[in-house]
Amino acid sequence: MRVEVRLFATLERFLPSGSRDGVAVLDVPEGSSAADVARRLGIPAGFDRVLLVNGREAEPERTLAPGDVLALYPPLSGGSR
Repeated sequence: MRVEVRLFATLERFLPSGSRDGVAVLDVPEGSSAADVARRLGIPAGFDRVLLVNGREAEPERTLAPGDVLALYPPLSGGSR
């Protein structure tokens, strides 16, 4: 099945060659989870990140469906106390 993956900031380095503007379209096995896709891209296990599926926050074990859009952000920080 085909899913779109969007990686942001420091995670962009994990996109396959030929990806453009932080986006890749991947063919993954049916039943793949968001975590499976992250592992396939070489993103280290346990790397804390914000994960969205179709614009909504999701857990890493969320099973993906054909056409889903998976967005991964590195840990975010900022602001002041």
